[in-house]
Amino acid sequence: MDKGYISQVLEEIGMLLELKGDNPFKIKAYYNGARIVELMEEDIVLYVKEGRLGEIKGIGKALEDKITELVETGNLEFYQQLKEELPAGLLSLLQIPGLGAKKVRELYQKLDITSIEELQRACSENRLVDLKGFGEKSQKKILESIEGMKTVEGQHLISTGIHIAEMIIGQLRALREIRDISVAGSIRRRKEIIKDIDIVASCHTEDREKIMNFFAGLEMVTSVIAKGNTKTSIALNMGLNVDLRLVSLEEYPHALQHFTGSKEHNTALRHRAKGMGLKVNEYGIFRDEERLLAENEADLYKILKLQYIPPELRENNGELEAADEYKIPALIELEDIKGVLHVHSQYSDGKNKIEELVVAAIAKGFQYIGISDHSKSAFYAGGLKESDIIKQHREIEALREKYPNISILKGIESDILNDGALDYSDEVLSSFDYVIGSIHSGFTMSKEAMTERISRAIKNKHLNILGHATGRLLLSRKAYELDIEKIIDLCAEYKVAIEINSNPRRLDLDWIRCKYAKEKGVMLAIEPDAHRVEGIDDICYGLGVARKGWLEAKDVLNSSNVDRLKEFLRK
Repeated sequence: MDKGYISQVLEEIGMLLELKGDNPFKIKAYYNGARIVELMEEDIVLYVKEGRLGEIKGIGKALEDKITELVETGNLEFYQQLKEELPAGLLSLLQIPGLGAKKVRELYQKLDITSIEELQRACSENRLVDLKGFGEKSQKKILESIEGMKTVEGQHLISTGIHIAEMIIGQLRALREIRDISVAGSIRRRKEIIKDIDIVASCHTEDREKIMNFFAGLEMVTSVIAKGNTKTSIALNMGLNVDLRLVSLEEYPHALQHFTGSKEHNTALRHRAKGMGLKVNEYGIFRDEERLLAENEADLYKILKLQYIPPELRENNGELEAADEYKIPALIELEDIKGVLHVHSQYSDGKNKIEELVVAAIAKGFQYIGISDHSKSAFYAGGLKESDIIKQHREIEALREKYPNISILKGIESDILNDGALDYSDEVLSSFDYVIGSIHSGFTMSKEAMTERISRAIKNKHLNILGHATGRLLLSRKAYELDIEKIIDLCAEYKVAIEINSNPRRLDLDWIRCKYAKEKGVMLAIEPDAHRVEGIDDICYGLGVARKGWLEAKDVLNSSNVDRLKEFLRK
């Protein structure tokens, strides 16, 4: 029982109550409770054991009782009763963009729709056209959303894959029989979207059965798809499948390389080996029947007369040719990051005060932190009015005196308006140390109009960084129509950096375009787009994109020390 599951249950209770049309204050209490539990740093189980749940602000007696019941029994009767009162498929309808609880309730009560399949059929029969709160345009959007959901079915964000993989590996690592263990597959290559989890481990042959029994019996397993002494596949309760492969100590580096992939990289590697009179597979590199000794992956590539190729680059995207000439770059590392610039505070839609963000940045050893709240047009996110900016800048100046060992920069995430203008007058924009320009509305423009809109913003003398350039939301919203190569070329010309937005739902710019931007001499900024202190750590996902895009520290704006950063921002 962990806080993630408890938060999910409270969130679903809020949804179920909303579907029933229950008391709004009661509904809000469960939604708030879910957020509070999700953001807790302490162990919630310990709070329950010590009877301290009631001390947490926002956790009333009703929530305290229900969380306690969940922790102590693993079940919640109130939750089960709610689920029995409503058709199970109603919750799935809430996953469709644009469908809130009020509309789902209307669909259920008026058309008896209880599943995505029934809704799709109702749309195809034009039954939503005359329904209150819907109409022809709404019906068309719902159909498009359902089709979009089907294309991403069975796919998961890289953040989900990493989190679950680390949790499982942590449990397996506790077994003394395990010698080496690592995640492999698309997670190790840092693909933005993953379908399953591959784990490779080494052990002695006589220990395989015990390890596989332990793996198949993990608490989150809903079913065992296949079980053997070399490979076992399990299905988890969150819809992810996990494969564990066990190999000998000698086979481990070869198996890790092979199951990391990609298929295209491995095919190219086998072709090279064949030309050298060698054979490569998951068991080793062979000359006739003799296995050539490789203690690690670096040895494996060395045998093939190649420079070591980091996992992120293994896509058959020029890496073998570069490794043949020993031209694989020294990819950026987490310790190269000197600070972050895309961070939101309580002044707009962030959770933390500026001082809390500054203290967190100091604890991470950063040289600088930039505060970049939303601009006034983003009213839905508490965008800053001119009076708010004056107040915020005074606070930052006071914090600069209080914390002299870190540079606190005044930034703004300015909306790029439909005509390409930034969101404030030149006078206001000039009061910031830097400006991030982003699009948060008007996504349906034509390719030509959107390209022109962003081009005009890039030419604005105040713009320093282009934020989440393509507007995509992974697994939920496609990128808007845009000539991204033209935009990158223009950023090179006007010395505007492009953000790698590290929020795992964005990861925008993507790794393919990062490589193109690097070739054009554009600086990239690995930014967390953090809305709370914990969100700063999302830069690890952006780092994966940067490494996959062949970026070195010199290609990344916020790997610069504070003096070089300020020089760039002054243009």
